[in-house]
Amino acid sequence: MPKVAIVDKIHFDGIKLLEKNQKFQYEIIEDLSKKNLISKLPNFDGITLRRGKIDSEILEKCKSLKVISRHGVGYDNVDTKFLKRNDITLLVTATTAAVSPAEHIMFMILNISKGIDLYDKAVRNGKFESIMHMKNNNTFELLNKKILIIGFGRIGRKLIKRCLGFEMKVYAYDPFVDQKIIESFGGIKVDNLNEGLKEADILSLSVPLTEKTYNMINMEKIKIMKKNAIIINTSRGGIVNEKDLNEALNIGLLYGAGIDVFEKEPPDKDNPLLTNKRVVLSPHAATFTKEGLSKMSIQTVQNLIDFFDNKLEKSMIVKL
Repeated sequence: MPKVAIVDKIHFDGIKLLEKNQKFQYEIIEDLSKKNLISKLPNFDGITLRRGKIDSEILEKCKSLKVISRHGVGYDNVDTKFLKRNDITLLVTATTAAVSPAEHIMFMILNISKGIDLYDKAVRNGKFESIMHMKNNNTFELLNKKILIIGFGRIGRKLIKRCLGFEMKVYAYDPFVDQKIIESFGGIKVDNLNEGLKEADILSLSVPLTEKTYNMINMEKIKIMKKNAIIINTSRGGIVNEKDLNEALNIGLLYGAGIDVFEKEPPDKDNPLLTNKRVVLSPHAATFTKEGLSKMSIQTVQNLIDFFDNKLEKSMIVKL
């Protein structure tokens, strides 16, 4: 009987799958400290992983471990080199973690384009009528605005539909996706990143954190962009250089930014983005809808069950 560790709480809909399946034993582990994980995880054959970091020091103790099922699509919190060397399978929620992030990106774009909380504050502070005659450079329409989507995977393909609904012009930069596929979604493929950045009114990032994508958007790239552009990062912290972003916003190189992810999570209290009024922030919560969390928890657990039942869909397996 396989023993499964649920590392970090997930939605109960996923837990119910294990409760109904008599083939498995499971335990929920909420203490994500390295010391506790080293103590607990060696007893398990499979792990579901939401938050928490599983490095080689922990994995070396897990002699029975056969599979890790990620609650999400990113896996920078797992030592993938160790997994590959030791033939441990890594799974992701390949088909359930796209709609909520795409909607979250649109929420951030709309929030910034409509002045963040400008109007809400005006009403609450008794300035209802003064807004009528205010010189308004703080809001704008999305009609005909150009958005560059970096990373045209599952989230990018959900996002483009929503952008086209607002009659935006959509460009996509992804060296791994064929031009015909991008065009079939109504987008324009960009082969040169710098050329795409020059055109973009809005930049949205949906790429994994790798050596190549780390700090891919820095001051050098920001200076290529329009001075009234917006950057949205809901993918992984570290892809946008936070120091450069903050400086660019302060000196007028960018109009605004939406940041859901940070290089260090939670961010330090002195992180300047926390006090920058040109930034909309969220706590790595782009998937945090009741539907999104339910579907992700179910697929996370179902992937693990299917692995042990030899019924797993290949699209769920990460090629290490």
